[in-house]
Amino acid sequence: NDVLMRLTKPTLFTNMPVTCEDRDLPGDLFSRLMKEDPSTIKGAEALMLGEMLTLPQNFGNIFLGETFSSYISVHNDSSQVVKDILVKADLQTSSQRLNLSASNNAVTELKPESCVDDVIHHEVKEIGTHILVCAVSYTTQAGEKLYFRKFFKFQTDEVFLEAQIQNITTSSMFMEKVSLEPSMMYSVAELNTVETEDEGTSTFGKMSYLQPMDTRQYLYCLKPKPEFAEKAGIIKGVTVIGKLDIVWKTNLGERGRLQTSQLQRMAPGYGDVRLSLEMIPDTVNLEEPFDITCKITNCSERTMDLVLEMCNTCSIHWCGVSGRQLGKVSPSASLALPLKLLSSVQGLQSISGLRLTDTFLKRTYEYDDVAQVCVVCPYMSRES
Repeated sequence: NDVLMRLTKPTLFTNMPVTCEDRDLPGDLFSRLMKEDPSTIKGAEALMLGEMLTLPQNFGNIFLGETFSSYISVHNDSSQVVKDILVKADLQTSSQRLNLSASNNAVTELKPESCVDDVIHHEVKEIGTHILVCAVSYTTQAGEKLYFRKFFKFQTDEVFLEAQIQNITTSSMFMEKVSLEPSMMYSVAELNTVETEDEGTSTFGKMSYLQPMDTRQYLYCLKPKPEFAEKAGIIKGVTVIGKLDIVWKTNLGERGRLQTSQLQRMAPGYGDVRLSLEMIPDTVNLEEPFDITCKITNCSERTMDLVLEMCNTCSIHWCGVSGRQLGKVSPSASLALPLKLLSSVQGLQSISGLRLTDTFLKRTYEYDDVAQVCVVCPYMSRES
């Protein structure tokens, strides 16, 4: 017997409170029942959210970028001992088949009413249908080798796009419109308003002014249209998302408009070495050192001996010794790397200039635009 459960966080229990006035026929019956209900919050029984946690009753949605976690259990329902049990979990996407099994070693034997458990994890990198294939092979007491498979299907739907817009002029701008025109494969929903009873209010306030050197983040949710859902799932190479349409007015009422070229979403291929950012401050002071933490992961199937080089750019200056040895990194292993740097230019700056070299194969990996940081002048802030 093969069982699959998705590992998800619990949610707060919700109920539907029923109330009435004291002069109505039920009197205080409803209020007494709610006070006696163990799931309600004492003193706030009419609140829909309770104080108990509940596990999801369905599989739920899985979004691009999330980590899919699942619990697999193989239970021996028979009255006999079985041997050489091998459980294999593969994830079939639109473009590839991945082995997610934590271990490929067979279990020697499984007694009646016992089980073999496994927990798998996968970072979702493709849109479309995903099929989890669980295969189990075992040997009976009579020496007969048996095999069965089960298929579990789920789908990823949505892609979130964040667009950063910065006013690099010397005067204020009134942002009249910032919209995303999706490509033919997607439909889009803007997530830049807060819904009220009457109408939606902009998250940036009623007066949508963008001051010089200020930056805003606009968020959009893209969902593949049903007729393109499967095609959109193949994201090898480049996938066209859409283009931004930006309309603004200057302080004298002059109108400006910018329509970007088609935005292209790159495939999340990390190569042999992945460098990700673990910690970075939101805002830093001009010409003052600040700390960041990077994470280096060996995505290859061989051990690497890495050397780190830090190359200055026109705005980013690294503090510390370049060319230092990081040591050996085993396959799938990671190491945290604290670094210090400073910026000599104000505004939104890209952190670039990191280079890793594998001394075993003499291969070099360069990382530009690792992250972005907002650089401000502390003296101007004090005067203002």
